[in-house]
Amino acid sequence: MEEIKKKDIRALTREQLRDFFVSNGDKAFRGNQVYEWLWQKAAYSFDVMTNLSKETREMLEANFVINHIKVDQMQRSSDGTIKNAVRLHDDLIVESVLIPTKSRTTACVSSQVGCSLDCRFCATSRLKRMRNLNPDEIYDQVVAIDNESRLYFERPLSNIVFMGMGEPLMNYNNVLKAIEKITSPDGLGMSPKRITVSTSGVPKLIKKMADDEVKFKLAVSLHSAIDEIRTAIMPFNAKFTLSDLRESLQYWYEKTRSRITYEYVVWEGINDTQKDVDALVAFCRFAPSKVNLIEYNPIDDGEFKQASSAAIDMYVNTLEKNNIVVTVRRSRGKDIDAACGQLANKS
Repeated sequence: MEEIKKKDIRALTREQLRDFFVSNGDKAFRGNQVYEWLWQKAAYSFDVMTNLSKETREMLEANFVINHIKVDQMQRSSDGTIKNAVRLHDDLIVESVLIPTKSRTTACVSSQVGCSLDCRFCATSRLKRMRNLNPDEIYDQVVAIDNESRLYFERPLSNIVFMGMGEPLMNYNNVLKAIEKITSPDGLGMSPKRITVSTSGVPKLIKKMADDEVKFKLAVSLHSAIDEIRTAIMPFNAKFTLSDLRESLQYWYEKTRSRITYEYVVWEGINDTQKDVDALVAFCRFAPSKVNLIEYNPIDDGEFKQASSAAIDMYVNTLEKNNIVVTVRRSRGKDIDAACGQLANKS
């Protein structure tokens, strides 16, 4: 007789868990206890649920499974950055990163196995998109990094960025469900203001986020405010043009009153002229924003090269003259391929 496939218990709501216990002749509050174990305590097996009887745990084991992630390999950079190769229940691998500074520890988490988009400068985009991550798999990455932050840096995780593998908005529902659990008092209780979702720019879904009244921050991986250049380095821009992106971001700001962050890499011979920075200034004008100029992290083939310091200075000076907040971000974890654009499951 074929074995019945067990349901992932974390796909159930609190109410469904309560109903399960009632239908099996137990008290509804058992569902509350299990829910607390699953989310607040991040239980990885039913055996650790010590306030439940052995019979109750055996019943759960017979009916459900906890598809918990496993940190398959952990690498530590010379600058303190930690990269996790995370094995999922179906043996697929994603990577997540802990980025420490003096004042904070940030989790950079993945939302897809591979990526849905085709940015030519990003190692992850060269991987075929295998599937979207489930909310609990995203949640588990955060729990693992929080544990590492407490162990190695003696403080809890302070920030989360969805800048790992995958395009978060192409896994919209699961990403929002994960953030709901992360921010809920029934979960990790983190403030949504400490969470940033970074997208390459999917206009329809940016508008949907605004309509859904999300409380987290938005970052856009821009890299050029000139359509021809952006399409050359991010081919999906032919479908999601800068005009459409600008309209969706205006809508976002009108709805949320939340400032937009633009992530921007300057490459030699691609977007390192005064014309490029002038286009960026014009793009920044329609809504309050800030620009993070990010150091480029090579992905082996040498097609893209970091722009000169003079080009970076030109960007900074022009942006500041136009009263646009700009920060130059130095990459962390390059020696273990943990920096922006380098996550490619080399391990």
